[in-house]
Amino acid sequence: MNKKTFYLLIVLITTFSLPAFASESKFGTVDMQKILLLSDAGKDAKVQLALKAAKYEAEKNIKEDDLKKLKGELEKQSVLLSEVARGAKEKDYQQKLKEYQRFLKDAQDDLQAKNDEYTNRIVEEIVRVVQEYGRKNAYTFIFVKNESMIFMDDRVDLTDELLKQFNVSRKTFKK
Repeated sequence: MNKKTFYLLIVLITTFSLPAFASESKFGTVDMQKILLLSDAGKDAKVQLALKAAKYEAEKNIKEDDLKKLKGELEKQSVLLSEVARGAKEKDYQQKLKEYQRFLKDAQDDLQAKNDEYTNRIVEEIVRVVQEYGRKNAYTFIFVKNESMIFMDDRVDLTDELLKQFNVSRKTFKK
């Protein structure tokens, strides 16, 4: 069962059982994506990823320049070099090109892994804050806001309050 079907099933079950729980139930929603983007932790993670990406970009530019220089030398000297020497230079160029392509893939994989690591850590912390908030304020359900929600009254959106709580909890936790 995919995520959308699961969420839809939860919403339908909740909707049909709502009359039985209506007098004593309290519902809320949270936009996890908004908290990820606007929270202090999310902003910090974005800065860290940008710094790492800039480092890789600088290294990429150096490697590109070296490749261009090597290719230029190969093109200029190809008529002057013996077939064996030209073959050796071409082989050297191809090897450096493969190393460059491997570097690009490794850099991309590393950035994706770091992004996933930061995101997972932040989501875990957000979930903890949402659970504490839900218990403290006697919520029956707090749903993750997503595209499968057909309608949601804005009064049940807890995102802004939970964003504040999350930022406060992180500051308290760091002390």
